[in-house]
Amino acid sequence: QGDEVVTLTCFLGCVEIHKICHLMENQINNIERGAFDDLKELERLRLNRNRLTQLPELLFQKNEALARLDLSENAIQAIPRRAFRGATDIRNLQLDKNHITCIEEGAFRALRTLEVLTLNNNNISSIPVSSFNHMPKLRTFRLHSNSLRCDCHLSWLSPWLRQRPTLGLYTQCSSPPTLRGLNLAELQKNEFTCSGQSDSAFVQPCSLASGSCPPMCSCSNNIVDCRGKGLTAIPAHLPEAMTEIRLEQNGIKSVPPGAFTSYKKLRRIDLSNNQISEIAPDVFQGLRALNSLVLYGNKITDLPRGLFEGLGSLELLLLNANKIHCIRATAFQDLENLALLSLYDNKIQTLAKGTFSPLHSIQTLHLAQNPFVCDCNLKWLADYLRSNPIETSGARCASPRRLANKRIGQIKSKKFRCSAKEQYHIPGTEDTRLNNECNSKPVCPAKCRCEANVVDCSNLRLTKFPQHLPASTTELRLNNNDISVLEATGVFKTLSQLKKINLSNNKISEIEDGVFEGAGSVMELHLTANHLDSVRGTMFRGMGGVRMLMLRNNRISCIHNGSFTGLTNVRLLSLYDNQLHTIMPGAFDTLPNLSTLNLLANPFNCDCRLAWLGAWLRSRRIVTGNPRCQSPSFLREIPLQDVAAPDFRCDDVLEESSCVARPQCPTECTCTETVVRCSNKHLQALPKGLPRNVTELYLDGNQFSMVPRELSTFKHLQLVDLSNNRISSLSDSSFSNMSQLTTLILSYNSLRCIPPLALAGLRSLRLLSLHGNDISELMEGIFSDVASLSHLAIGANPLYCDCHLRWLSDWVKSGYKEPGIARCAGPMGMEGNLGTPVKFQLFFSPSPGPVEMSVQAKCSPCVSGPCQNHGVCQSDPVELYTCVCAPGFTGKYCETPVDVCASNPCTNGGTCISDEQTRRFSCSCLVGFHGSFCEVDVDDCEDHGCENGATCVDGVGNYTCFCPPFYIGILSIHSLYTFSLDSLSRHFIGILSRHSL
Repeated sequence: QGDEVVTLTCFLGCVEIHKICHLMENQINNIERGAFDDLKELERLRLNRNRLTQLPELLFQKNEALARLDLSENAIQAIPRRAFRGATDIRNLQLDKNHITCIEEGAFRALRTLEVLTLNNNNISSIPVSSFNHMPKLRTFRLHSNSLRCDCHLSWLSPWLRQRPTLGLYTQCSSPPTLRGLNLAELQKNEFTCSGQSDSAFVQPCSLASGSCPPMCSCSNNIVDCRGKGLTAIPAHLPEAMTEIRLEQNGIKSVPPGAFTSYKKLRRIDLSNNQISEIAPDVFQGLRALNSLVLYGNKITDLPRGLFEGLGSLELLLLNANKIHCIRATAFQDLENLALLSLYDNKIQTLAKGTFSPLHSIQTLHLAQNPFVCDCNLKWLADYLRSNPIETSGARCASPRRLANKRIGQIKSKKFRCSAKEQYHIPGTEDTRLNNECNSKPVCPAKCRCEANVVDCSNLRLTKFPQHLPASTTELRLNNNDISVLEATGVFKTLSQLKKINLSNNKISEIEDGVFEGAGSVMELHLTANHLDSVRGTMFRGMGGVRMLMLRNNRISCIHNGSFTGLTNVRLLSLYDNQLHTIMPGAFDTLPNLSTLNLLANPFNCDCRLAWLGAWLRSRRIVTGNPRCQSPSFLREIPLQDVAAPDFRCDDVLEESSCVARPQCPTECTCTETVVRCSNKHLQALPKGLPRNVTELYLDGNQFSMVPRELSTFKHLQLVDLSNNRISSLSDSSFSNMSQLTTLILSYNSLRCIPPLALAGLRSLRLLSLHGNDISELMEGIFSDVASLSHLAIGANPLYCDCHLRWLSDWVKSGYKEPGIARCAGPMGMEGNLGTPVKFQLFFSPSPGPVEMSVQAKCSPCVSGPCQNHGVCQSDPVELYTCVCAPGFTGKYCETPVDVCASNPCTNGGTCISDEQTRRFSCSCLVGFHGSFCEVDVDDCEDHGCENGATCVDGVGNYTCFCPPFYIGILSIHSLYTFSLDSLSRHFIGILSRHSL
């Protein structure tokens, strides 16, 4: 009792007892490595209620018999990776009520017999992935009362706890604030998010002791030197007295919260040349002595708000060679003693006015190699640099063109202007000119043009809304694109200043309910020249302030009394040039402020159903332009307001009006709310008119040969039934964007193979039925994304149960999955073996061997070389494979020789002669032609006999002489003596004429 340091001599009493050693409730604060090496038969060791702050690595390496270890109620701060190396028989390990903040990856990996593990009442914020996966016998596990940060790095723990409902009870999140106090096991994976751009975990390697030199580093004169040590994270528990830490030239990807805050004596931090993309805002908090901070050569894109807060002593700040696109106006507000600031070689396009005003001591500023946009917003910088000639790197403009490559400090102020006629950002890049508060998103979407709060994304062939719209947008131009569906993505909820939206000249046929939620300030909505065939009030929900609604040149056939519900402020409504044949009574009653209604160029059927409209138009002071009737014939071209009431008549029995708003449903299907049933309809493609909000879709018993590509556009789907079709293969994108899908039924198809990424992204999937297909192999990792999967039906498949399928057994056992009944079809000796949930792990052949070719061909159809005669095999989603045949062969396998003369290759009457041995042909040409295809006409005039200057005219196998004046004859050899006929003789030729005139 009263010991402070435990050495080997302290345990003489324990040696005599051999198996039990009680050292609890002492003053022990340090244990040397090797202290227990002689206690080889030690089974129980109690060190609880002491003052231990560290666990030396390999402390228990000689204690192979140790079964129970109690280290609770100490001050231990870290669990190193090799803390329990050698003590592989520990069954009870108690670490509760310590100060543990750090658990290194693999710390518990060797403890496969562990039954009890207590980690409750510590300061643990994060735990490495799969830290507890090697404890199959674990029956008691406590993790409550910690500081767990429930971000993306801890998402693995939630399904782990759900699969073990008796373990880890009351484990709750401590942060972020939105999840604080919630039971971790009840959270879904998508609730574990990381705010930064990096997915690297904030998990630190644990040094041997708090306040000691990390083993991979060197320490002297209060300088910790960890340069070039291959570190991927900042070591924890560094010497508290250090004044300088050198971490350059490592692989560090993130700087976690509080990484340096406890080292108050730090004067210099060097993190240059790492892979840092994420920095916690409070990482330098409280470092009032810090005068040098080196962060160049990383991947930093954004400086979090308050990152340099309180660093009043900082004199040197190097941020060059990063990817920073955003500098907040207040980023340097506390750096009054900063002498050198380098922002050289980043992605900065603009800087807010006053960014450098707090830098009272600044002497050197490096801003070059940034794509500065020298518009009116950067005029202040030119003025600043002229007044303060401290920029020594030669910062230049990148745009507009007239100022490109000119030094900012030498350009006159009047040159910095904003004009709609100029392009201010580099084509092909994102416009990241940001406001003073500068969020992490670009202000202007890629390829769009932004000027004076107008975002112009017209004529870009867009198929959906662009991302990262600036919050200050007042006008959004999306006209002349290829958008077909407006999806409710919440894009307008952050655009409180938006006044006008132009969506004209697109291909919009469907507007999802709630698309315009948040667009309450919009006053003009232009939907001219689209493909809308109906309108309903819920389309425009959230647009209560709109005053102008342009629906010209669409395909709207009727208007009902729910078409414009909620649009009480509309003053101008244009339905010009649609296909309106009738309008239901009361259709405009929800538009009390309507003053202009354009109904021209519509084929109105002026029957009894439209009688109300004539009287309504006459009784209202509304500008309409006098819409005219198109039918019946006796009312054609008569203004609707001028038709007498008796003339609005229906001679036949009224059919049910097609203008009543009905839920959208394909004609081949039946719909109940969001459930659509299209079973047994002989469908080969998705039916038209599926509601966008469908949640359950039954397509079983049809004739699909592949999963419809359009299926991935229905993002609300929770159940898809494609059973009893003809689907033979899946692609990596068959079920993309279906993050809400919980049930997928593909039973009784012709599936032969499941690609590795076919199920990627199906994080909510719980039931997958592959029953009754032709699947022999399942590649390891295909279920890596389906963390919620609990039921897998793979029965009635010819499974090839060799060692390559053993992983499936481990996967089934790891999460208590229900695999159903599966039967083996091979390899030899395994045929007919039945696998049940109980015996599932027993029916895999342990002996490795070559997989049968017929099995391999299911996922690699070309592996067997099915194409003959040098044909090239290519995979095909429907036919499994196709053969591209070499010249001279045809057929599915290129097995059939082609008749080389079948295409009549010989021209000009030539005869094709085939050679059966060489599979080639030759042409026998008629007289007067030659060449491979008889395509060349022989020039018979080459050796002609025409005389006396006669002209030779080539024929087919002959030639003709065209005689000059005064000569006739076949070869123009006879003279003419009658000169009076000079003017006529030139027109004679003499093919057979032998007589002179």
